[in-house]
Amino acid sequence: MIAPDYLRYPKRRYGMDHDRYDWSMLPDRPAVQWPGGARVALWVTASLQWFPLNQKGVPFKPVGSLQTAYPDLRHYTLRDYGNRVGIYRIMKELRARNIPASVPINAAVAARYASLAQACVDLGWELMGHGLDMDHVHHTGMSDEAQVIERSLDIVRRFAPVRGWLSPARSESHDTLDLLASAGIDYVCDWVNDDMPYPIRAGGREMVAMPLCADIEDAGLLIAWHQDEDDLRQQWIDQFDYLYAESARHGPRVMALPLHAWAIGQPYRIGVLTDVLDHMLSKPGVWAATGGQIMDAWKASHAKV
Repeated sequence: MIAPDYLRYPKRRYGMDHDRYDWSMLPDRPAVQWPGGARVALWVTASLQWFPLNQKGVPFKPVGSLQTAYPDLRHYTLRDYGNRVGIYRIMKELRARNIPASVPINAAVAARYASLAQACVDLGWELMGHGLDMDHVHHTGMSDEAQVIERSLDIVRRFAPVRGWLSPARSESHDTLDLLASAGIDYVCDWVNDDMPYPIRAGGREMVAMPLCADIEDAGLLIAWHQDEDDLRQQWIDQFDYLYAESARHGPRVMALPLHAWAIGQPYRIGVLTDVLDHMLSKPGVWAATGGQIMDAWKASHAKV
């Protein structure tokens, strides 16, 4: 028999189990305004990542990690392909369409490929913090998380100011947000519970959680879920079309397009990106912007409500 007190929950109460943000339903929020009356803010991110050859995978291995016995040169060089080749194809396609990008960049990439980080800055792209490398996944129990964040940002900030952050594998400890707030970060992309920006409390101040959708990441769909390029193309188009239609009823939206240079940058895949970008830009009212620009516009509109 189950004891009568088994189903008693003394701490159960109405509300959430944290106080990082206030509960709100997206359809109930006042509509924001994007510059020029745009209906959709197109936010392209192009992650630049480095997977160490001696990857330990603690507490887990992110998508794209090395898989075979040391030294796994096949997967190591395939991931490094993105930093040597794939990113330049992305640059070409975005530059041709006057689309700026936000670049979550591992500090190891910025340190090892300084010319690549500088090339992103020269294009007018925004650099974002993305941890030290893909083997430093943030988690509760890290003894040096503050130092890892500080070191990561110090390296990337040699090239440009850094306002945004995407944790490796989107993983956080209980302290990550507070540490990022103390480090001067304004927006974070790890939480995937909304289609629009929202205020989030951390480190005694307010930051912004930005809607960088995880479900439509190229690496996740192609590598983790084993979908093909036609599936990827259709899902990106479906995502945009629905948000674009929804904007007519409920106000402007954000269409995030999370790319990984080692995934979409392959010759047989880059055409998917061009097709999707052309589809999006064929619609009136699409504003291509960086994460920082979208956050600033959201704040300005939010303040008027």
